[in-house]
Amino acid sequence: MNTLPFKKTEFLEEISKCVRCGGCKAYCPTYEEGLSEPLGARGRLMLLKGLVEGSLQPSRLLNERIFSCILCGACSGTCPLGIDVREAVFRGRALLSKTDGRRSYLRTLVRLATRWPDLAFRSFRLGRHLVLPPLVRRGFLPVAPELPDTPLKKAGQVFTVPQKKGRVAVFAGCSTNFLFPHLGESLINVLQHLGYEVILPKSEVCCGAPLRSLGLEKEAAGLARKNFRLFSRLNVEAVLSLCPTCVLTLKTEYPGMIGEGLNNVMDISVFLRDKIAGVERIDKTAFYHDPCHLLYGLGVGEEPRETVKKAGLDLIEGEGSGCCGFGGLYCLSYRQPSLNILNTCAGRITSCSPDTVITSCLGCILQLSRIITDRPVLHLIELVEEAYCFRKSDHSTDDCENEPALIR
Repeated sequence: MNTLPFKKTEFLEEISKCVRCGGCKAYCPTYEEGLSEPLGARGRLMLLKGLVEGSLQPSRLLNERIFSCILCGACSGTCPLGIDVREAVFRGRALLSKTDGRRSYLRTLVRLATRWPDLAFRSFRLGRHLVLPPLVRRGFLPVAPELPDTPLKKAGQVFTVPQKKGRVAVFAGCSTNFLFPHLGESLINVLQHLGYEVILPKSEVCCGAPLRSLGLEKEAAGLARKNFRLFSRLNVEAVLSLCPTCVLTLKTEYPGMIGEGLNNVMDISVFLRDKIAGVERIDKTAFYHDPCHLLYGLGVGEEPRETVKKAGLDLIEGEGSGCCGFGGLYCLSYRQPSLNILNTCAGRITSCSPDTVITSCLGCILQLSRIITDRPVLHLIELVEEAYCFRKSDHSTDDCENEPALIR
């Protein structure tokens, strides 16, 4: 009896479409780092094909080749036959998870953390001064995150406004809730300033992306069903998130996992595109770093750039920074390759000499801040909050003079 959440025959049919053209290798950060065929998308597809056909058996080396994919998704958009390489890697990891001893301890921790997130947060916070410094010194963690006193979600909350223009929900995600609650507060502040009632559901669970990255498809599907039941019942205009990985998972991966996804989930830059107008320019330059899952997975690149310009900063358009090397749990399992990719990315950014680095991903902020320490690395929502909630503007609206310029 097949206990996998997918059929091997369909999986084999999909990966067998590959004609080995090699176009995917041009954008693969792990291939660029290692220059080895098994470290690129084409090579990984061939390895998975051998695994499913039975000509290859699970082994430590095979596991490392499949788990060393950073899951950025750059290759999928370049495939002329439309193979979803990222999804193929997820399924390959599900096949290999039981033989992958190297990450067994990490699987246990992620299972526990996603099952009891609040308990995990409290435990981690209590022991952070004893646990985090040695892990950073030995390279097991890329950086010691600053842990807040309390998470963003303290209970199911509704943030009302006097004159409601609309109603939205926020999918906080683990990073915003436990590592960056101040960014969640910034998002709520911006939305209320725009006249939106904000719902922060208490029963939200992890989107499931960390579990999928470790091959734990069944556990991830269980979380997906809970989130879908919760958010699909809310009468809201949109479900917003500060994390592109959460948006990608809820919107495009849930249909393959549980048969249905959340069509109204979106990145904040997409939601804000027609709701904010330009404010007075300030004498600052910014470089916008594209998060992989936002650019490659969701096709969102212009909206955040428009937002940066509307917020009054001069945008420096370089050749692009590429992947930062974070990749969620990738930076824990492949510390040196992750750092090498980061150095390349940071070098491209700093060569443009921007005053500020803006991105739309919490993981990118953690990663880029390791190297870029001489200038701010900010989330887009921080810039929006500063421009439209705190910074005064000469623009005005019919409703309120001398307030930040808003689209009515």
